[in-house]
Amino acid sequence: MEFIVKSFDQLTTSELYAVLQLRSEVFVVEQDCVYQDIDGNDQKAIHVLGYKNNQLIAYTRLFKPADYYEYASIGRVIVKQGERKYGYGHDLIRFSINTVQKEFSTKMIKIGAQTYLRKFYESHGFQKVGEDYIEDGIPHIYMIREYFI
Repeated sequence: MEFIVKSFDQLTTSELYAVLQLRSEVFVVEQDCVYQDIDGNDQKAIHVLGYKNNQLIAYTRLFKPADYYEYASIGRVIVKQGERKYGYGHDLIRFSINTVQKEFSTKMIKIGAQTYLRKFYESHGFQKVGEDYIEDGIPHIYMIREYFI
């Protein structure tokens, strides 16, 4: 898989369309969750696009500290359903963590993770903080990863 990192203004209309299509495919259709995906935060984010054979199959959006949470953040973590068996989620989160380190020079990352993915994120150094919560009808937890630069 090849990763590309772009700001919102650098995304082509075709790339943006592919991102929104993938997010809708996974978060709205697959997870059967009606929610407002286009939330006004994409313009502040750095976008990580993962391609395989020229097809967008993975994606995250990254925020500098205070743009989403008090710490840097990784969100909208997606791997296309048919591609998850290859471990691309691990590649995507490692690349996203490294990009946060490089772009924001910060030692803390906070995420709002779907609860069922807790072990996945723990395998990448995240630890649960605070109480469980429900977002858009889905159980979530906050997690923080601290690293040293």
